[in-house]
Amino acid sequence: MTTFDLDFAADHFTLFGLSQAQSLDLESLDNCFRAIQARVHPDKHAHAGSSDQRLAMQWATRVNEAYQTLKSPGGRARYLLQLLGHDPRVDSNTAMPTEFLMKQMELRESVEDARSAADEEALDQIRVHLLGEIKSEYQRLAELIDVSKDYSAAADLVRQLMFQEKLLNEIDDALEAVTA
Repeated sequence: MTTFDLDFAADHFTLFGLSQAQSLDLESLDNCFRAIQARVHPDKHAHAGSSDQRLAMQWATRVNEAYQTLKSPGGRARYLLQLLGHDPRVDSNTAMPTEFLMKQMELRESVEDARSAADEEALDQIRVHLLGEIKSEYQRLAELIDVSKDYSAAADLVRQLMFQEKLLNEIDDALEAVTA
């Protein structure tokens, strides 16, 4: 087996020898990533010809991109849905249920109030609550994709999770500002 005998055009799951599924064994992903990276890392090809060095750089970039996509539950879901022919249209479809949007607005207001009051405890509580919701939604997402194959509902949930993850980042920024 040569160093670069992998299929550059393979999807991310195939690249790592994994099944196309939202529920993924992250330890297997990590092990496969390390094994492939050990073969293609540019440092390993530093004394090779310029063609092999360029190829190593391309492979390392490809493997890193695939790993980062699959490691993230949201990135993995978006990628998997696209592979399955159900693009979640995260850039063009911003329609959300009114109840969900109202809840997000209320949470954002709570975050702003806590940030303005420099209330680290309140921010921590909101963060813990939101993390619990996100974890639950990711479990639901795996059920929708892997079991019930309801890709339309999964795409809707992916878009909602993107809102929640953005809010989580805002909470982290607020916490950083309050504790600085």
